[in-house]
Amino acid sequence: MTPDASLWRLSARYDHVDDLTASDLAWEWLRRNDDYDHDFEALGSADADPQALTEKIRQQWGLRFPDRPPEGST
Repeated sequence: MTPDASLWRLSARYDHVDDLTASDLAWEWLRRNDDYDHDFEALGSADADPQALTEKIRQQWGLRFPDRPPEGST
């Protein structure tokens, strides 16, 4: 479903941006990127190689995912 973009010029719709951190702001724009969305969706695919996709996202998008703690370490 395509979002309604008819009101995008109303500055009041972007007041919340003033309070965002740099990483929050980066996320706001990244999540709207169709190529990133495709890469992220692929991570959830049953036949995907999560290590290869994680490395692709790391290199292409500059993102790092925290490692999960070893089992039994909590």
